[in-house]
Amino acid sequence: MLQATFIITSIVVTSSCMNNKPEDTKKVVEEKNEQKFDNSSEKDAQFLVDAAEINREEISLGQLAQQKGASDHVKELGKMMENAHTKSLADLTALAQNKNISLPTSQTENGKDAYKKLNDKSGNDFGKEYSNMMVNGHKEAIKLFEKASADCTDPDIKAWAAATLPALRTHLDHSIVCQKECNKM
Repeated sequence: MLQATFIITSIVVTSSCMNNKPEDTKKVVEEKNEQKFDNSSEKDAQFLVDAAEINREEISLGQLAQQKGASDHVKELGKMMENAHTKSLADLTALAQNKNISLPTSQTENGKDAYKKLNDKSGNDFGKEYSNMMVNGHKEAIKLFEKASADCTDPDIKAWAAATLPALRTHLDHSIVCQKECNKM
């Protein structure tokens, strides 16, 4: 009887583990941060989680643009994005560690979806899609960072958001130039 119970329990545990899809790293850290912080601090933590997600996505898409870009302007934009967002992620990670805020340590589901969508493209279609993603993504990021630079309660997080805005605006400008070049082709 005991042996049968052990076997059944093992089967149930094994099958339940096999059926579970791994959790999105963003959801995991959001739950951790929710348990750690009060409402205002949780909003600051959520901003850093969102910023980390943006940085990770920009890094991976920038790397992909360098590999698959058919034109120099697409490859150069990809290189700029990879370098700038790698530095931004390092700064963000240090800030989050200082504030005891958990961040995603791998690509989120949204980032994976964006990568897959872009990876399915080739040639100038790739360049158009990449530059469109960069323009739209940086417009959204600027809105997010402007809101954080005004609304965050933690002065260090607020200052980091404000200090990051000029680079995001420069990225948007470069993305628009790249978009125009791709649309000429």
